[in-house]
Amino acid sequence: MTVTLGFDVYGTLIDTAGVTEALKAFAGNRAAVFAGLWREKQLEYSWRRALMQNYVDFSVCTRHGLDFVCTALDITISDYDKRELMAGYRMLPPFADVEASLPILKDRGFRMFAFSNGKPGDVASLLENSGISSYFVDVVSTDEIKSFKPNPAVYAHFLRRSGATGKEAWLISGNPFDVIGAVSAGMRGAWVKRSDKAQFDPWEIEPTVTIDSIAELADAVAQT
Repeated sequence: MTVTLGFDVYGTLIDTAGVTEALKAFAGNRAAVFAGLWREKQLEYSWRRALMQNYVDFSVCTRHGLDFVCTALDITISDYDKRELMAGYRMLPPFADVEASLPILKDRGFRMFAFSNGKPGDVASLLENSGISSYFVDVVSTDEIKSFKPNPAVYAHFLRRSGATGKEAWLISGNPFDVIGAVSAGMRGAWVKRSDKAQFDPWEIEPTVTIDSIAELADAVAQT
């Protein structure tokens, strides 16, 4: 049986905190706080849009999050600089373990897909700029059904697009809400716990496996 891996992109393969350096020009020593709150609002707005069934693409949620944080932290950023920061979101760096781990997974025979809230073109550009696009069969985007994770419909969409069944399909994510959504929808879920401080939500749904690095993924999947 060929195992299919659906990799979340933002926060799993790609480090969204990579925007912090660019933010220092505007937020100074509050750049890390700015980046963290921006990410929180980006996700919050996607969840709210999905629940409201009032869809806009993920880049709009990202821009609205940026606008919110500027107001919340009383930091003025021009429209031009906001566009530059948004463009930077398509140039974010991969996590350190990603580039070395993906070829090993491919050699082990896993079918790998990028599975993201982002628009297909944005995700494809991000993977290409990171030098990891060649490891993926395809990009599966929630934009294709006009919703966001963790709507159960997006995981069903991933299974249809990848041609996999729930038992042979894994969602790989550093975001607990995403893992919970996938497991609830019948997939298996690997939580990438990148920090000792990271917490998984204390729900009745748990990850199938928890790993500290994508380098541990192949063996973790094989042992289940």
